[in-house]
Amino acid sequence: MDYEIKRLEELELQRQNEGIELIASENYPSVSVREAQGSIFTAKYAEGYPGRRYYGGCVVVDELENLAIERCKKLFNVAFANVQPHSGSQANFAAYRALLQPNGKVLSLTLNDGGHLTHGSGVSFSANTYNFCFYPLGEDAHLDYNIIREKLFEEKPDLLLAGYSAYPYAIDFKRMRELVDEYNKATGSNCRFMVDMAHIAGQVAAGKCQNPCDYADVVTSTTHKTLRGPRGGLILTNDPELAKKINSAVFPYSQGGPLEHVIAAKATVFAEDDTPEFKAYFDRVLENTKACNDELARLGCMVSGTENHLFLLNVLGSFGVNGLEAQTRLEEVGITTNKNMLHGDTLSPKYTSGIRVGFAAATSRGCTKQDAEEIAHIIYETLSNPNVDVEAMKARSKKIASKWTDISKLEY
Repeated sequence: MDYEIKRLEELELQRQNEGIELIASENYPSVSVREAQGSIFTAKYAEGYPGRRYYGGCVVVDELENLAIERCKKLFNVAFANVQPHSGSQANFAAYRALLQPNGKVLSLTLNDGGHLTHGSGVSFSANTYNFCFYPLGEDAHLDYNIIREKLFEEKPDLLLAGYSAYPYAIDFKRMRELVDEYNKATGSNCRFMVDMAHIAGQVAAGKCQNPCDYADVVTSTTHKTLRGPRGGLILTNDPELAKKINSAVFPYSQGGPLEHVIAAKATVFAEDDTPEFKAYFDRVLENTKACNDELARLGCMVSGTENHLFLLNVLGSFGVNGLEAQTRLEEVGITTNKNMLHGDTLSPKYTSGIRVGFAAATSRGCTKQDAEEIAHIIYETLSNPNVDVEAMKARSKKIASKWTDISKLEY
């Protein structure tokens, strides 16, 4: 045993167990998922796909990967699934490769309004490989489908991209599909429609929102956020020709050997999520997120409202502090969040005017509506009073978390 690593592992487990995790992109996998990821499958090289490997000895991992694929297809009601991407970013890389020519044009949400680095940021491969243009949110910080329509006809993109990392409202994928079809019919174009559902994949799996697989040409996702699985990615489509291009774009174009131990963990979580218990879990996620948002609003804070697992809190307008300062102060009292840009933000991404708050992880441990409302009060009291008793606030957070299930014992 590596005792130094074990020491750090125990410290991190203690931090997570004693704290309240409100980062919207984090969650807790079950013991079964963690055991699968730590399994002997980590020792097997398996370049290629089931039945078409570049190594021998793959009969078992072929069965494993096929199981993951079939479970994923069933969960999302889709014809094709590639479960090999090592991350959401690599899933997007491969999806772009399958859908676009070099320098192809992509119409994406303005990054400061809730997009992702791989949706056209200048520091990402995406903006250095493809030509990105952007549509903003409407004045009310909601998607404005009339603006998206205008941008389609104005920019003439090859791909419309939806799916966001900090958007707290429902997304009308059906409407977006209709806009793309209208544009293609009017101009004779072949614009494609792609959705990155990384943040809302659990909500989709639970049947609590539109399934983008019903409308998009390609759907990408992570497996660790609201799905509660291992860190990894996936790509979905109903188009058999695109499926072939996706497979080639993942291997051999952008990846070598798949991580079969992670695929084992993905297969495990796909089965966990395809249950009535997971649907009930997501009802609680939605309830808790709304409860905290609404209680902060009642206390006079500027919050976004919510229709999914997250909301945005304008800390600059509510408390006169920037997002980085709010994140730091909340972490001191045992609540983990992340700073986040807001629509029309006047501060830089380094500081931001807001924080992003999500309840997927806390709900996995047993957070209740009453807990979520109490958490709102801790947030309010911590950020509204620069002289707050940090130790007293931390004790309140720790008391709430102490009622929840130990992370090392979670099973779903």
